[in-house]
Amino acid sequence: MVQKTSYDPGTPSWVDLGSPDPDAAADFYSDLFGWEIGEAGPPESGGYRLCMLRGIPVAGLGIQEQPDIAPYWTTYVSVADVDSTVKEVRGAGGQVMVEVMDVMDAGRMAVLADPSGAVFCAWQPLTHIGAGLVDEPGTLSWNELLTRDLDGSKAFYGTIFGWTANTMQLGEMAYTEWKLGGASMGGMMEMDATFPAEVPPHWMVYFAVADTDATVEKVVALGGHVHQPPMDIPQGRFALVADPQGALFSVIALAHAAG
Repeated sequence: MVQKTSYDPGTPSWVDLGSPDPDAAADFYSDLFGWEIGEAGPPESGGYRLCMLRGIPVAGLGIQEQPDIAPYWTTYVSVADVDSTVKEVRGAGGQVMVEVMDVMDAGRMAVLADPSGAVFCAWQPLTHIGAGLVDEPGTLSWNELLTRDLDGSKAFYGTIFGWTANTMQLGEMAYTEWKLGGASMGGMMEMDATFPAEVPPHWMVYFAVADTDATVEKVVALGGHVHQPPMDIPQGRFALVADPQGALFSVIALAHAAG
């Protein structure tokens, strides 16, 4: 178990789902990961729900704000000053999709996009730091950018978050690990010709599981879909799946599970 009480600025700290059917999504993820998901929050929260594991927040769930695109999981990066981050994003060629706003007493946020169009959020924490548990079954374990512009992404995220890019060869595939002060922040892969042209650059969310194959079977049994069957990589055994509404996410049984 890895329990978190804070996140350094520049660290992915939270993920949430925008779904066209939050009630169905709540049923699916609570069955799949054992999350406790309550009723929709008050009107001022937009009906947002916290997904809990043993009473600790691990993810969020809300109504999909853009009905013309596929449902999506969003990555949030913790920042010290979201207003400054927004200015830096504009200066580095990114886009501000939703201006800075207060989320009650939980924190301040903005919805942003890098120059290639990959959407992410900047989160300035107040009472809500982000995920209280990571790297154990049913919790966030990795955030990965899929892009068609590796060099541009390296420059952008280096400017915004101070990340350095460590590119390595994994078999026939080049993979980039994002680092901040020597700590791993996430990864990046190039979207090659195997990706349909209509799939935009995006941030992928990985959840840790105890058994990838069993989890994939359960995804299907609950009405979800498999996009990449289980396969072994140096970090563990992973699969790419989607919930019944079409939101993509990855699951991984980590080779070296956190204690």
